[in-house]
Amino acid sequence: MAQEPGTTDATRSGAPAPDPASASDPASDPASAPEELSDLRVLKALAQPRRQRMLQHLTVHGPATSATLARALGLNTGATSYHLRELARYGFVEETSGPGASGPGHGGRERWWRAVPGDRRFPPRSRQSPEVRLVMDELDHLSYAADLELFEQLRQESGATELGEWADAFPYSRGTIRLTLPELHAFFEEYIALLNRYKRSDADTPADARTVLTRLLAFPAPTAPAPSTDAPSRDNREETETS
Repeated sequence: MAQEPGTTDATRSGAPAPDPASASDPASDPASAPEELSDLRVLKALAQPRRQRMLQHLTVHGPATSATLARALGLNTGATSYHLRELARYGFVEETSGPGASGPGHGGRERWWRAVPGDRRFPPRSRQSPEVRLVMDELDHLSYAADLELFEQLRQESGATELGEWADAFPYSRGTIRLTLPELHAFFEEYIALLNRYKRSDADTPADARTVLTRLLAFPAPTAPAPSTDAPSRDNREETETS
């Protein structure tokens, strides 16, 4: 699994890291080099449900204070402050400038936090210990549920006038391709590189831009079940027409 650049959503993949030989490839920038998260303590810290909700809010809505997160998520500020410190401890969030502030953490009395972007990846399932697999399964469950909730929320809002032309601009695709395992790895890395092409700083982002959530799910089709040998097929059965 690998995290999509520019977000804090870790992405699963057994693909090898991209070749950094090409300096023209944005994905070869050391700042966006893949980082594997394999430490069980780090994974447990990330998989905590409240922290997942807080990271989602920071990713979707931008920097916030512990009080802002508490109001938005129905928590108390003591809980959000604690979870922010734990997320910062493992590098998932960091202090940033508040509105009108001159430097990180100096937005008046309030401490502002932002999600730290990066290409974070989990070890492939074949290298995960039983303990790591349990944590990863929980993280998967939280991630999928959150994505479906966000998508359904947008569907309900898509008829609202404030979305305007954005309501007609949701890319959606279901596809089927035949690939070898190395080709699937390459496909994934090309997807990450495509995201990197569109990544830019806040200063370079147009005023009419919106945060767009991207999700890629690619998996081998289930193996077709073997024909049952308990009973003959319909084509081989004698059929009698009733008169």
